[in-house]
Amino acid sequence: MTQRIESKYTVTRVIKASALLPDTRTLFEYWDENRSVKENLQMAASRNIFGKSSRVRVNDILKVFEARYLRSNGTANAIQRLLDSPLPAEITDRVLYYYTALAEPILYDFVTETLYDLYQRGRQVISKEDALDFIRDAVRDGKTEGQWDSPITVNRVAVGLLSTLRDFRILNGQKGSTKPKPFAPVHLPVEAFVFIAFDMKKDGLSGDRLIHHPNWRLFLLRLSDVERLFIEAHQLNYLRYEAAGSLVRLDFPYEDQSAVAEAIINKWQSLY
Repeated sequence: MTQRIESKYTVTRVIKASALLPDTRTLFEYWDENRSVKENLQMAASRNIFGKSSRVRVNDILKVFEARYLRSNGTANAIQRLLDSPLPAEITDRVLYYYTALAEPILYDFVTETLYDLYQRGRQVISKEDALDFIRDAVRDGKTEGQWDSPITVNRVAVGLLSTLRDFRILNGQKGSTKPKPFAPVHLPVEAFVFIAFDMKKDGLSGDRLIHHPNWRLFLLRLSDVERLFIEAHQLNYLRYEAAGSLVRLDFPYEDQSAVAEAIINKWQSLY
C-alpha cells in the first residue's frame, strides 16, 4: 500500500467523494473480517448501510472506498480495528487521510507539490486560486483524464480539493466558506505515524528511504519532524530506530497491520 495509485486525474471522485468520514465509519462498523472484501461490499450495497436514496450514489461511494481502503483484506481489517477502538479521531482520521491521498493522485500531488512548498515558504493560508492554478497547470501538462475545459468543472474540482483537506484537518476553515483556508497546526500523532510507517516499511523500503519518503509531505512534516517521531516511537517501544549519519536501521516487531493496530490500541489505553 505504500505505492500510490498512478493515473491521470479524474473529476468524479474529487467532486462526488471528498473525505466521506461519516460514511467511512459506517462501512467499518458493519465490516466483517471473516468475509472477503467483495462479500463486505455486496453486504453494504444490499443493506444500504449508508441510508442513501440512490443506488447509484451507494455504488459510487463503495467504488471510492474500494480504491482507498480495500485494496487488501489485511489493510481493511486493520483499519476496522482502529475505528472500532477508543482511539480518538485525531489518530484514526490521519490514517484514513493517508490512504485517501494514496488513492487520489490529484489530492496527493496538490498537497506534496503545492501545499507543502507554500507552507515551507511561510504561507499561512490557501485560497481557491491556489487550487485553480494547480489544476490549470495539470490540464496544460496533460495530467487530467480528458480535457477539463469547463470553468465550472475546474472550479468544482478546486472546491472539492479544499473541502477534502478541511475535512481531514490539514486545513482549517468553515464548511461552505469561500474565504482562504488557514493551514491547521501540523500534527501527526505518534500512533498514526507508527501505523503509516509500518505500512510503508512492509513494502521493503530501507530506513533511509522511508525517512525521506515524500509521503510525509502529506502531513506537511519536515525531515526533522519525521526523525523526531521515529525517536518518540522508539522510546515508546513501538519500533527500533537507530541512526548513525546516513545509516538508518528500522525494525518493527509485528507480523502484519492488524498486529500494529492492536499494539497501538493497547499502548494508548495503558497511557490514557
